[in-house]
Amino acid sequence: MQESKRHVRLGAFVLVTGCVLVAVLFLLGGRKLFQPTFTFETYFDESVAGLDIGARVSFRGVPLGHVTEILTSAATYEANVPLTQRRQYIVVRAEVDLSAEEAEHLKQDAAQMVKQGLRAQTQLAGLTGQQYLAIDIVDPAKHRQLEFEWNPKYTYVPSAPSAAGAIIANAQTFMASLNEADIQSLARNLNTLVADLDSKLNDVPVAQLAANANDVLTKAGAAFERVDRILAAAPIEQTLRKLDSAATRIDALLAADGGVDRMVTHIDETVQRLDAVMGDNQYDVRVIVQDLRSTANNLREFSETVKHSPARALLAGPPDKLRLPATAAETTP
Repeated sequence: MQESKRHVRLGAFVLVTGCVLVAVLFLLGGRKLFQPTFTFETYFDESVAGLDIGARVSFRGVPLGHVTEILTSAATYEANVPLTQRRQYIVVRAEVDLSAEEAEHLKQDAAQMVKQGLRAQTQLAGLTGQQYLAIDIVDPAKHRQLEFEWNPKYTYVPSAPSAAGAIIANAQTFMASLNEADIQSLARNLNTLVADLDSKLNDVPVAQLAANANDVLTKAGAAFERVDRILAAAPIEQTLRKLDSAATRIDALLAADGGVDRMVTHIDETVQRLDAVMGDNQYDVRVIVQDLRSTANNLREFSETVKHSPARALLAGPPDKLRLPATAAETTP
């Protein structure tokens, strides 16, 4: 009886432990097994060397997911198609890591985005030669969809040629377009170019250029020596010492306790006094200026008289008494 109870307890413990383990695994990541995911596939009619399963998928540099499968269309969709009629595409499938709501929206918008130019292309991840799958919006007129006759298992996103593939293809096309005559002509042109460069180098007066450069360096050295002698001369040093002394005195004057401020204050007070004096005696100054102007006119007339008729100036009677205009002090009773 006790043995059977022990077995029951052990079974209950194992059952409870298993349930707890399953719950923990579900909380840690098992929920993703029941969430909807967005998987798409694209086809390439060129090599995808360097693209491996697990390579990242990004949209304009933003990580979206990873590559899950790399297959051939012959094995995936064209098993029953004659060998001569097979497309021989490379099928790349990728899974986008999104939430359930985002995955559902992406499935609904995928067809419209493809019409707007959504394309997948392989790009180099660095100098190591490994590639990743890049999704971007391009001109749909320049990158048309590949033709095929089967129904894709997942949402289909057309592909676009990679930049590296286009460069290699153009280089191969250029090399294939060259024939033996073109290669021989190119070799002759290269030989002519090398011969021309050799003759031009022989015509260059290397010795003359070296002599001119040496002369220029010699003159430059002599000029520097003269500058050093001028700077080391006594007058220059005396001038520099005087400038230093003057600068020291100016600094001492500016650093004196209120000396400059007092000077500026005295000048300001003097200017104010002059303004006050000029304002108080403005009428007297005007009268004096008028008197001086009248005196100058009389002297000018007398000078003209002496110049034209000296006898008249000597024999004539005394001039009329000059009447000056009355000043403000005289008019005041």
